[in-house]
Amino acid sequence: MDISEIGRLSSVRRDYLARLAKEGKRPDGRGFDEYRPIKIEKNVLRNAEGSARVKIGNTMVLAGIKLEVGEPYPDTPEKGAMSTSAELPPLASPEFEPGPPKPGAIELARVVDRGIRESEYIDLEKLCIEPGEKVWIVFIDLHVLDYDGNLFDASSLAASAALQNAIIPNERYELGENEPLPVRKPPISCTFVKYSDAIVVDPCLDEEEIAEARFTVALDENGNIRAIQKGLSGSFTIDEIKNNIKRAQFHARNIRKLLEEENGKKDKES
Repeated sequence: MDISEIGRLSSVRRDYLARLAKEGKRPDGRGFDEYRPIKIEKNVLRNAEGSARVKIGNTMVLAGIKLEVGEPYPDTPEKGAMSTSAELPPLASPEFEPGPPKPGAIELARVVDRGIRESEYIDLEKLCIEPGEKVWIVFIDLHVLDYDGNLFDASSLAASAALQNAIIPNERYELGENEPLPVRKPPISCTFVKYSDAIVVDPCLDEEEIAEARFTVALDENGNIRAIQKGLSGSFTIDEIKNNIKRAQFHARNIRKLLEEENGKKDKES
């Protein structure tokens, strides 16, 4: 099941949201091109190599980073590796169920992983210890703490923030002193949904539940596309996609500033 297909709304609520959209309004009073407040906190887990908690409105995601020594992939013997997983626990939403990862959690992890991987955010070449024998493997664990829509952007931002302050635990493996994880500029993810002929950014839960189509794009620091994910059964026109990307480039610049500001705070504290 797709994340956005969980707990579909009643017809009365659906009609109300459709009527609001035709009036140019959203259920929480935002404009169609307006994000909810974003809050980023780093170093929230003592035992992780890196961590961050991100809130977008009421949606909250915790990202933890762990590094372990392992074997490289055969086709990249001189590069480290990364793996991303996501947990959708019942405490975050009454619609989430315990047990093995469901399709929604798998899709969430893949979307976040693709944005990080395709933007080459982590310098994997610097994570090689012995070519063909030993490399660092970066594990990105995403835990949804509260679900009120737009897990893709919250999870991507949490992962990027956690990686920014991650440490390579060389001392644990007697490989020298600990050092910062080598990262470049992070990708920024922006998500839109379409319903009742309206296309809105950063959908809340109600909007996700009546959405006909979803579009997520990850952009690098130059505004170039690094990954795209289309969800749900509806469609976007070519012009709508172009407009989504243009809007995402604007939002990505502002979100990137928030991330840089938080990074600057941590640098001062240390």
